[in-house]
Amino acid sequence: MPRPVTSTASTAWKGDLLSGSGTTTLETSQLGTMDLSWKARAEESAQGTTSPEELLGAAHAACYSMQFSNMLAENDTPPTAVDTRADVTFNIAEGGITGIALTVTAQIDGIEDADFQRIAEEAKSSCPVSKALAAVNITLEAKLA
Repeated sequence: MPRPVTSTASTAWKGDLLSGSGTTTLETSQLGTMDLSWKARAEESAQGTTSPEELLGAAHAACYSMQFSNMLAENDTPPTAVDTRADVTFNIAEGGITGIALTVTAQIDGIEDADFQRIAEEAKSSCPVSKALAAVNITLEAKLA
């Protein structure tokens, strides 16, 4: 049985919420440190500054692509390519993260659209990040390339 894996990221924040700033670091992979700010989160995204929602979107898009790819292979229709986008909506007035819209385009030989749509929805439901975010409305638009 595979052992559990723990991935670690850290954030250092200075100042108050509105005027402060911080950095978040991908500790496990050591792939980098990114700047954070309230403005990037709640007002407008600035190049070079990220937000928890953008990082969450990256995690969700990656997880969904991996899950979908595996399920397609198990269906004997392995994909040539899977491209997933996750748009995470943050609405202060409604209490925070209010929705995630997944959009996936995949190139797959020999699959009917009905099977493609069914597997795409099953991947959305069974993706570990989708499960972790079950309190949020997650939509899916799936297209064959």
